[in-house]
Amino acid sequence: MLALTLETHTWLHRIPAPAKLFALVVVTVLLLPVTDLRITGGFLIIVTLLYASLGGIAIREGVRLFRPILLILLVILAWHVVLGEPRAGLVICARILALVALANLVTMTTRLDDMIAVVTWLLSPLRRFGLAPSTFGLAVALTIRSIPVVLMKAEALRMAWRARSARRPGVQTLFPLALMTLDDAEHMSDALRARSGLASQETG
Repeated sequence: MLALTLETHTWLHRIPAPAKLFALVVVTVLLLPVTDLRITGGFLIIVTLLYASLGGIAIREGVRLFRPILLILLVILAWHVVLGEPRAGLVICARILALVALANLVTMTTRLDDMIAVVTWLLSPLRRFGLAPSTFGLAVALTIRSIPVVLMKAEALRMAWRARSARRPGVQTLFPLALMTLDDAEHMSDALRARSGLASQETG
């Protein structure tokens, strides 16, 4: 599996992980209720400028990570156009684009170990109920590291579709992608059980 962290060190890498994650939560809470297109569009421009400040590699990676949700955004926008509310659709799409882009930016400029440490610290009160925060930290790590693999498999399915059909791929690739993801999750679960990874954390 691959990490989403940028190999090039940038100024955003130097900001501590807790500060970036806290800022992400605050921005998300503040932006979700906003219905003004000028505000959501303005914030999207700010996020775009943040990507630009990190260089071309960050922009290319950000665009690549966005491809899987473009179809969803088009469906949302088309639905609101049918309802006669195109402005509301633009607000929703701008909000999703801005928040997903910001989350990707935090992920790309934060070491995975630092993110897991923050999650483990936040969930430390769960020890009182007999739950191991490190288990949740492991789940976060596996989820984040699996994202690039899922994206690559989605791209492989799209390429296979184009090789066999003149039509553009759409929702037809979602079902086989889901099956492949579930199969990978089962193999990962078997590997963890074979190495007693979760058992050692839960009993430790």
